[in-house]
Amino acid sequence: MEPRVHVERCVGCRALVLRTDGPTHRYIGASPGCWAIFCGILAKEYGEWRYPPVHRLTVDAYAAQHPGTPSRRSIQSVAVHLISLYLVLEGGYDFGAAARAKDRILRHRDHFVWLDPPLSLGKMTVLDVRKAGDLAEHAELVQRWAGGVWEAWSPHHDTIRRWAALGALPREGNGDV
Repeated sequence: MEPRVHVERCVGCRALVLRTDGPTHRYIGASPGCWAIFCGILAKEYGEWRYPPVHRLTVDAYAAQHPGTPSRRSIQSVAVHLISLYLVLEGGYDFGAAARAKDRILRHRDHFVWLDPPLSLGKMTVLDVRKAGDLAEHAELVQRWAGGVWEAWSPHHDTIRRWAALGALPREGNGDV
């Protein structure tokens, strides 16, 4: 008799993942099976692909898709990762400029409030991204995933844009003064 595989819906992204007793993150709302897949993707990004620029979108998409529950750390995490998605996907920032802007914006974290997550946090999940066969496909999937997560949070885009304006400077990494 073959062992029975138990699956569950991730508490964050709702992907169907293996039910495990593994570790999770303190304030990112992910099931252990989903967290394990994400950590595998990060390991590939760090190791095989030597930290590609798209890594920042991987982290931002995952964190925004797994908002957790209302707490100071969850609020700050979701805010900063959504701001980063906004800066890169709509603001035209390169990854370095977005990271520097996030550092400045964090000085205003007292403005951040809990955003009620949308019913759907996007159609794509880590399950889609882990299927990438090479770095080019990985980058394309991460871009699509991040775009879908950003779009899912559209009811809160005005708030996120206001938060971004608190500390965002011109896109110095993109040739703007």
